[in-house]
Amino acid sequence: MPDPVRAIGVFCGSGAGNRPEYVEAARETGAALAERGITLVYGGGGKGMMGAVADGALEAGGEVIGVIPSWMIEKEAAHQGVQRMIEVETMLERKTQMAELSGAFLVLPGGLGTLDEMFEMQTWSQLHLHGYIKPLGIFNVAGYFDDLWRWFDRAVADEFILSETPGMPTTSSDLHVLLDALCSS
Repeated sequence: MPDPVRAIGVFCGSGAGNRPEYVEAARETGAALAERGITLVYGGGGKGMMGAVADGALEAGGEVIGVIPSWMIEKEAAHQGVQRMIEVETMLERKTQMAELSGAFLVLPGGLGTLDEMFEMQTWSQLHLHGYIKPLGIFNVAGYFDDLWRWFDRAVADEFILSETPGMPTTSSDLHVLLDALCSS
């Protein structure tokens, strides 16, 4: 049995999206992690959703670790306020480092990179590459992931994913329900 979750990796967009609820949810996520004494591990960006989740954690007195590829430092405007910024060479190294530092993962709205990170962590859990199942939560802000969840249901119904597959995500539009689930797994 793994130790209690001390750090959660958050995957989200480097952009802000076009709805204020997204950035508000990111800031709320960072603050909630800090209030629970959980370290935020994230992609290291200083703008958009990534910047908001880090700002929320920092403003609430939390610990923040950013992991960012060298070539992205200027493109994503690496956050200058985090306590620890880990510079890596590739996106795979970024995911690997985030996986090593995190006991669970939380997915917020984002684009292709966010989904890539989510599916990779889910696959690694399914294949037991983490050494144990690391819980994965999807924060369904403003119904953003409704269609993705329908796809999960379809993949299970069509038996491409077994319902008992390790590492299946938990989804909710209530952040605190998700954090409770991630921290109790």
